[in-house]
Amino acid sequence: MDATHYAVLGAGHGGQALAGYLSLKGFKVNLYNRTPERLNSIKLMGGIQVEGEIQGFAPLNVVTPNIEEAIKDAEIIMVVVPATGQRFMAENLVPYLKNGQIIVLNPGRTGGALEFRQIFKERNVTAEVIISEAQTFLFASRISGPAQVKIFRIKNSIPVAAIPAYKTVEVVTALRKALPQFVPEDNVLKTSFNNIGAVFHPTLTILNAARIENTHGEFDYYIDGITPSVALILEAVDNERVKVAEALGIRAITAREWLYSAYDAFGRNLYEAIQNNPGYRGIRAPYTIFTRYITEDVPMSLVPISSFGKMLQIPTPTIDCMIQLANILHNRDYFVEGRTIEKLGLAGLSVKEIREMIVVETNSS
Repeated sequence: MDATHYAVLGAGHGGQALAGYLSLKGFKVNLYNRTPERLNSIKLMGGIQVEGEIQGFAPLNVVTPNIEEAIKDAEIIMVVVPATGQRFMAENLVPYLKNGQIIVLNPGRTGGALEFRQIFKERNVTAEVIISEAQTFLFASRISGPAQVKIFRIKNSIPVAAIPAYKTVEVVTALRKALPQFVPEDNVLKTSFNNIGAVFHPTLTILNAARIENTHGEFDYYIDGITPSVALILEAVDNERVKVAEALGIRAITAREWLYSAYDAFGRNLYEAIQNNPGYRGIRAPYTIFTRYITEDVPMSLVPISSFGKMLQIPTPTIDCMIQLANILHNRDYFVEGRTIEKLGLAGLSVKEIREMIVVETNSS
């Protein structure tokens, strides 16, 4: 497949950055957004002005609130929305998918590709498509004006995995024509459980709730927000995540190992590693507790880890505590709203059956 035509679904900070980047690399790009208002300026200009790590005006092939039009001729469909919007995308893609298309969730958080798989299975999708997910998003980026986006940083390496796992090489080969940063990961369990945002974002926001409300986020989120005591709780969340992954046969990277590999930040414990990371200096806290760090990362990261833990009889008391505190803060029930093994179609399966499904299952199985 000559993967020269992309559809980017989502025109937020990440979606606009990715669409602009791909266009500047010489690829044909369609941009979709559910609400047309966000597309008006881009449509008027015929593209996006990109600043930062890569610069220039990026013309777009199609700019549309019509998902059928967006994916009609696309070989690769890049889903760039919060994980809470991934179910909407999956359900709305169902009628229009074609054989050979590759879907990439940027990122999947925990269980994104599994959720897509289950929705397609429930809706009897017959098109032979590949579902895949990235472990994290390629850029640090922000919309800087109408039809204008700034890419602050491009990550060096983005692990990606497909369902079934043997299709991962096909996905990476197609993506690398435009995005050489994508590298193959073992399987979607590994991309899901190496979701380090699950460790940092919800717990750090919840434990700094008073400070966020008093200052409207006027402090360094990581450097000031993570004290030795807060770091101990982050480490407990991290340990539970790693233990659930181990029960699935996955060797998940610890948060401290991730800081070293991503930023060369070393420390005898998590607190020291965070304080020794210059990349965190100057990153401000969210201005409110009603932030994606809770509304997305609790139901789409912590809840599935907790749900897998219950299925595998691995206790997750700290994670469960954070979910319950988020429920109180937001007056919601994220245990019910979030991704569970039931919603992922995994209830009643053994670890062996789950691993076989993600490694060898095809659309027709």
